Amino acid sequence: MVEGSGARSRGAGDDDAGAWAERLGWAHGLIAGDPVERSAALLHLSEARGRADDARDRANEMWRLTHSLGAEEQYREPALLGAFDAYHRTQRHVFPDALWNRPRRTAIADWPGLPYALLFLEWEARFPREWTQHAKAWGTKQGLIRDVATIARDETVRGRLVDLTEIVVRRPYRCKDREYVRVARAVDGDDLRDRLHAACGSDEPWARCHAGFVLWLLDRPGVPATRHVWRSWLATSPAA
Repeated sequence: MVEGSGARSRGAGDDDAGAWAERLGWAHGLIAGDPVERSAALLHLSEARGRADDARDRANEMWRLTHSLGAEEQYREPALLGAFDAYHRTQRHVFPDALWNRPRRTAIADWPGLPYALLFLEWEARFPREWTQHAKAWGTKQGLIRDVATIARDETVRGRLVDLTEIVVRRPYRCKDREYVRVARAVDGDDLRDRLHAACGSDEPWARCHAGFVLWLLDRPGVPATRHVWRSWLATSPAA
């Protein structure tokens, strides 16, 4: 049976950048400053999600109808295989599903989907309410942050990751934001530290605390960013 969030998109893993742009080029509107452009992208996503959900429902119905064949015969049934394929093809056009299909043999730096992974993270950072309403996927967020942290020194992604780290530090904490410590350590430099020091002077207490904690961790690369460490630091920090 096909599950909504657990199903993995198939068949797009080896697509080139052009194929990704054809399917998901509209998604750049999700981070647009123009509300009209952003609303259009959200509508596109909602309609694409509706098509994916309909295809999933058809696949589930076909699974139910063929269940009596037995597992071996059922998964050779052309009607069921066709329904599954139709569902997986629709997943390639929506967030977060399209980001679930990177082949294990493909490094994140070489993956044509990397620009859309960064876009997904930037969308969550800049417009968290819209992201939560339309594409909430904490596990996907966590996995992508961990992946991009491994290539954070790459010139094509470093600047965006410095920006993301600053945005996240300056806002109230959200689920999996602690993963950005990995990114901060990977892109550590004067530019990032200058931004963190500026955030330490913010009028917002959460920005002062988050920035101070990340700076403290940057000077202690062996200390993990756990809840226990956060609470211990918070208990003694003048920023709190």
